[in-house]
Amino acid sequence: MSSSPVKESQNTPTSSQEAEKKPIEPIRLPTVEEVRGQDIWNNCAIRSVASGIMGGGLGLAMGLFLGSLDTHILDDEMTSKQKIVYQAKQMGRRSWSSCKTFAVMGLIFSAAECVVEKARAKHDIANTAVAGCVTGGALSARGGPKAACAGCAGFAAFSVVIEKFLERMN
Repeated sequence: MSSSPVKESQNTPTSSQEAEKKPIEPIRLPTVEEVRGQDIWNNCAIRSVASGIMGGGLGLAMGLFLGSLDTHILDDEMTSKQKIVYQAKQMGRRSWSSCKTFAVMGLIFSAAECVVEKARAKHDIANTAVAGCVTGGALSARGGPKAACAGCAGFAAFSVVIEKFLERMN
């Protein structure tokens, strides 16, 4: 009987494997201030109000920009001063309207998403879809049931698309 030599595999790491290993970092516990800050931000009312304020600020800025683009001025009938005053009033009306709309939109969406997330105890795309549906339905409810259903479907789809886009960015 002849025995064949068996090669033993060596488990010694090569220099390239050693270079790829990252140093082990210790786990850092959050400070008391960080925990308190997270507890405050996890409150649905605070999160909703903050989102409403930020939405209002965004709406104000967009309204000022879009209001400056509205030029329905009759050149022959107004002086330069009247044109400036008219344009400033148009920008003010447009910015205030956008401010209110975006503030309500941010408040409703954030509140709905937070409540659904806490009720389901999950953070996933379904929360975004439900919050979008609630927001779209609420904003278009004055137009009747058909408008509310269309607003629900449209805003839910838009919210899901934006959420998926933001996930891909990370």
